[in-house]
Amino acid sequence: MSACCQGGCSSAKPVVDPRYRRVLWIALVLNALMFVVELAGGLGGDSAALLADAVDFLGDAGNYGLSLLVLGAAVAARARAALFKGWTMAAYGCFVLAKVAWDVSTGSAPQPLVMGAIGLAALLVNVSVALMLYAWRDGDANMRSVWICSRNDPIGNLAVMLAAWAVSATASAWPDLLVALVMAGLALSGGRSVIAQARSEMRTLGATET
Repeated sequence: MSACCQGGCSSAKPVVDPRYRRVLWIALVLNALMFVVELAGGLGGDSAALLADAVDFLGDAGNYGLSLLVLGAAVAARARAALFKGWTMAAYGCFVLAKVAWDVSTGSAPQPLVMGAIGLAALLVNVSVALMLYAWRDGDANMRSVWICSRNDPIGNLAVMLAAWAVSATASAWPDLLVALVMAGLALSGGRSVIAQARSEMRTLGATET
């Protein structure tokens, strides 16, 4: 939710850091819980932006889980995991675009109070996770993908809260739909960046092995 640095896969941080593992577990649990909350709120409040953010929470939970699985694995395995996560981020962006198109055709009426309350809760969770992961923002493609997702998420939450105010002020669903479109663009941009770095690391590894 943003281009990433196109540096190498080296990092001043150790590949296996107990603190990093612990932070990933905390982030995984929080994101899984918020997925359930936002899914219920998005369906009950008829909000495309909340549903888009709910899918983002689910993707982030999977992102953290996959990172835990490959933590301490070889660089090639971590690069492949990052490549998979990059494509997942891009797929999420495409899903959001499809959801917006569906809502435009059916004429949704989101509930701004539900959007605002859940958006605030999501913002608090995502800011906390991003602060915990800040120390590992310059790692390899796998760590980088985790950081990009975490850094972008609060932007989406603020946008959802702004959309809630705009929906209330204008009695229109368009602010909700526009925020969903922005979130789709951020997901596609972040996915492209992660895919590019992961492929670069894989090419470097291939050249080294030959």
